[in-house]
Amino acid sequence: MERRRIQFTGRVQGVGFRATTRSIAAGFAVSGWVRNEADGSVVAEVQGEGVEIDRFLGAVGDRMGRFIKGQTVELCPVEAGERGFEIQR
Repeated sequence: MERRRIQFTGRVQGVGFRATTRSIAAGFAVSGWVRNEADGSVVAEVQGEGVEIDRFLGAVGDRMGRFIKGQTVELCPVEAGERGFEIQR
C-alpha cells in the first residue's frame, strides 16, 4: 500500500478534470481526493497498491492527457482507513 501526491499542470482547470478523475477512480481499487489549486494546477492524492495506482494514472492520462502538460509525483504517508475518492473544494 502506498500513497502518491500528483500535481498536474497545463490546461487542467475548467475542463472537467476533477470530475473525470473521480469517475475514473471508481473503476480502480484506489482512494483519495482531487482538487484545484490557486496556481491553476490540479493536485490529487491517490492511495492503493502501486500497480493499481499506475493503472489508474494511465487511465487518467488516456482520458485527459491532451490537457496535461506536466506532472510531478511524490510519495506521502498512507491514510489509514480511507475509503472512496472525492473532489475537494
